[in-house]
Amino acid sequence: MKANAQMDQSSEPIVKFDNVVKRFGSFTAVKKADFEIGRGEFLAIMGSSGCGKTTTLRMLAGLEDPTEGAIYLDGEQVNGKATWDRDTPMVWQSLALFPFLTVQENVEFALKMRGIGKEERRQRADKWLDKMQITEFADRNINQLSGGQKQRVALARALVTEPKILLLDEPLSALDAHLKVRMQSVLSNLQKDLGITFVYVTHSMSEAFSMADRVVIMSRGQIEQIGTPEEIYREPHNRFVAEFLGSANIFDGVVEGPAEDGGWRVSYEGGETVLDKSELAEARKGQAVTFIVSAENMQLSLPDSGQPGIAASVAGEEFIGGTAMVFLETATGQELKVQKTHEELSQLDLHAGSRIIVHWAPDSCHVLPGETGARN
Repeated sequence: MKANAQMDQSSEPIVKFDNVVKRFGSFTAVKKADFEIGRGEFLAIMGSSGCGKTTTLRMLAGLEDPTEGAIYLDGEQVNGKATWDRDTPMVWQSLALFPFLTVQENVEFALKMRGIGKEERRQRADKWLDKMQITEFADRNINQLSGGQKQRVALARALVTEPKILLLDEPLSALDAHLKVRMQSVLSNLQKDLGITFVYVTHSMSEAFSMADRVVIMSRGQIEQIGTPEEIYREPHNRFVAEFLGSANIFDGVVEGPAEDGGWRVSYEGGETVLDKSELAEARKGQAVTFIVSAENMQLSLPDSGQPGIAASVAGEEFIGGTAMVFLETATGQELKVQKTHEELSQLDLHAGSRIIVHWAPDSCHVLPGETGARN
């Protein structure tokens, strides 16, 4: 994950969404989108299907007009401005390559539409075929290429006009897993080398977090959080973001009073913990608090260890490369996730039905800011 990658506040943003709303009839697809994209930034917009991420991208591309608000591109309001006048090429999920043209002709197409002469078209196309390492395929038909090769052609076709910004709508979704990883590296390195702005729509957290400087999380048409991958992962703003990321254990608790170390004692179904002052600066007895503990910060101990914590039983395991995710269930039916190395798990000799104690350090807790209030 990229850390400490912030938009350069000292320069004019290349894109600004100013309270943008998009409605289709009575349905509101995007609600008051208000954010900026820095020049040369790699921004990912992610969320589940129907959250409004692709509609947001299409409005930036000029394929949809905002119902309310304004979109600015390089300081100019572009509401109503035609797609071909924006210089915001898009790489589509389907790639939309022309099957009746060769690779070379596909890459030259945008230049031809701009009236650029044949010799210059060929020179500029050759340059991008070389950059994308597909020169040897120049005379092939599109249907003779692999999925990864087609991706490179689509990128070359979009970048041959040397735009200031490139829009990408789930461009890797049709690729096999190993090709996705390779193309993530290609895209990330390409964006760094070119220094142009990438706006990348995806539903995949691994894609967004591995490539983007900042990530926008959307749900039901509204922006839930914007931040660096590390900020969002470590400090989600609300329950939706925490649940969407899928790696956090969520606890609903009640403040019982001050703790001896200056924090706050919080009870929850199954036990009690202490929240640090840095997480909950001010509180009152009876206040509702929702906090999370990431799966990798959860600790496991055997029942006879004497370690206080939550008693649970093993429901299953999922292997994730060098680690494994252990799924647990408490006596009250709450599901917990714990991520550990295979070596750590081998020392516990776990299997389905094993009894285990789950615990964590107080500084592993993160309070969800939007989920506190008085308990009814």
